[in-house]
Amino acid sequence: MSLATSPADDHASPALILVIDDDNVLRQALSSLLRSAGHTVEAFANPLEMLSHPAARTAACVILDIRLQGFNGLDVYAQMARSGMDVPVVFITGYGDIPMSVRAMKAGAVDFLAKPFRHQDLLDSVGQAVSRHRKGMEKRGHLADLDARLNSLTPRERQVMIGVVDGLLNKQIAGNLAISEVTVKMHRAAAMRKMCVKRVADLIKAGQTLKLSQAPARF
Repeated sequence: MSLATSPADDHASPALILVIDDDNVLRQALSSLLRSAGHTVEAFANPLEMLSHPAARTAACVILDIRLQGFNGLDVYAQMARSGMDVPVVFITGYGDIPMSVRAMKAGAVDFLAKPFRHQDLLDSVGQAVSRHRKGMEKRGHLADLDARLNSLTPRERQVMIGVVDGLLNKQIAGNLAISEVTVKMHRAAAMRKMCVKRVADLIKAGQTLKLSQAPARF
C-alpha cells in the first residue's frame, strides 16, 4: 500500500488522532499521512498503552487495526467504551472479513477499511470521525447548558415547566398544583427567562431534550 502524503483537505479539521497498529512500518506511514493533513498523531503498537495514555481522553478519532498481536480490535473497542472513552473509531484490516466488518459497523465504527486502501479514503474516514466527535461534543455541551439552566429553576417553576412540556393548559397545571392560573403564568415566565427561551414552543423543546415528560404530582 502506498501512503504518499498529499495536501491537507480544505474541509478537514485538524485534530488529535490515535493510531494503534502493531506493524511498525504501517504505523509510521499512517502517522506521516495524518500529520501531512494537519492532524496531531499519537501512535501505539499496543492498545493497552493507548488506553492508559492521557491522549485517550482528548482524541477525536482512533484508527485501530482489527487484528493485533494478542488482541482483537472489537474487544479493544468494547474496552474503550467501558473505560468511558467515547471516541469514533476507524477500523483497518489486512483481511477481507465481511462478518467482522458488519460487527464493527453495528458496534458504531465510522468505517472499516481493508488493506490496501487509498490514503484519501482513510483521510475521508478520519474527517467523518472528527466531525462526528465534534458534533457529539457540541451536543453534550448543549445538554450540559440546558441542565444547568434547569437546575436554576425553583421547584415550583420546574413543576410548571413539566406541565407545559406535557402539553397541559394553564388551567390544568393550576389544578394539579392547587395554584391560580395567574401564578402558573408567573412561574412559566420565570422558567422561560431562566431557560433563555422566548417562546413556549422553545421551552417545550428544551424540556423534551432534557426528557422532562413526567406530569407533576398533585399537591
